Amino acid sequence: MQYRNLGRSGLKVSEISLGSWLTYGGSVAGNQARECILKAYELGVNLFDTSDAYYRGEAEKVLGEVLQNLPRTSYVLATKVFFPVGDGPNDRGLSRKHIMEECNASLKRLKTDYIDLYQCHRYDPETPLDETLRALDDLVSQGKILYAGVSEWTAEQIGAAAQIAHRLNLHPLVSNQPQYNMLFRKIEKDVIPVSEREGLGQIVFSPLAQGVLTGKYRPGQPLPEGSRATDARSNQFMPQLLQEQTLQAVENLRPIARDLDLTMSQLALAWILQQPNVASTITGASRPEQVEENVGASGIVLSDDVLEALEVVLQGVVQY
Repeated sequence: MQYRNLGRSGLKVSEISLGSWLTYGGSVAGNQARECILKAYELGVNLFDTSDAYYRGEAEKVLGEVLQNLPRTSYVLATKVFFPVGDGPNDRGLSRKHIMEECNASLKRLKTDYIDLYQCHRYDPETPLDETLRALDDLVSQGKILYAGVSEWTAEQIGAAAQIAHRLNLHPLVSNQPQYNMLFRKIEKDVIPVSEREGLGQIVFSPLAQGVLTGKYRPGQPLPEGSRATDARSNQFMPQLLQEQTLQAVENLRPIARDLDLTMSQLALAWILQQPNVASTITGASRPEQVEENVGASGIVLSDDVLEALEVVLQGVVQY
C-alpha cells in the first residue's frame, strides 16, 4: 500500500480507502462487514470513511465495533455531518447546534474519543458559512476532531470557506470528497484548481462509477440479478451510466486491462490515482476478495500511451 499526504496537511492516508455507503449497517451482514474491514486493515488500508447518515448511524456503529479492537493510532477514521438523522428541524444541516450534537453522537457510535477527519457532507445554504467553520474550529480545539473537510462542495464554496478561514485565523479545511471516475470528471475544471490553491486534497468516491467500470454490465445483455443497477435505492444515480454507448465504451477498456494484467476495477482505480490532487479513492466491498482486488491498484503507474488509449476509448461518453 502507498500513502499520500491529505492536501497540505501532514496526515498520511492510504491510496485505497474503505467506505461504508449502502453496505455496512445495511445490505452487508455484520460478519461480512467485519471480514472486509479487517482484510482492508491487514492489507494496509488506514482510511475508513463513513457518515452519520448511512443507515441513520448504523454504519458508524459497525465500523466502531470492529475498529475499537485495533490500535487507535494505526488508522484514520472519517465521518460526516449534514443529512437528516431525525425528524426535528435541527436534526440536519451545518448549524453549530447540529454539528456539535452530532459530532458527540458520532463519537459514541464509533466508540472513540476523537474523529480524525470530520466532513461536511454537503453545503448548507441555510447556515452562515462562518458559523459552520467556527463550529468545526472549536471541535478541533476541543480535540474531538483532528481535521475538517467537505464533500461535494463547489469551487466557489471551497474558495469562500478558505477566505473566511484565513480572515478569522481558523484551522483550514484539508479535504474535499467528490464523485470522480473515468466517466465523471466534473471536478477537473474548477474544483481541483481551487483545492490545489487552498491546500485541500481529494478523497474521491464512486471510483468504479457504481460498478459500471468493473465491466459487470455488458452491452446488449440484461442487468445482472442482485446488482446495484436492479436496486431501486441505489440505481437512481445510474441511468446515464447504463446507456448502450457508455457500456460499449467500457467494454472496449477490457483488452487494455487484459494487456496490463489488471482487472477492470484495478485499471479504473489506477487511473484515478494518477490524476492531480487525489489523495485517496474510496472503495466499497461486500467480500474480502473485493478488498484484495481493489488494494492491488495501489502503486500502479499507467504509461502515457495507456492513458492516451483510455481517452480515445472513452471519447464521447465522459461527463465533464
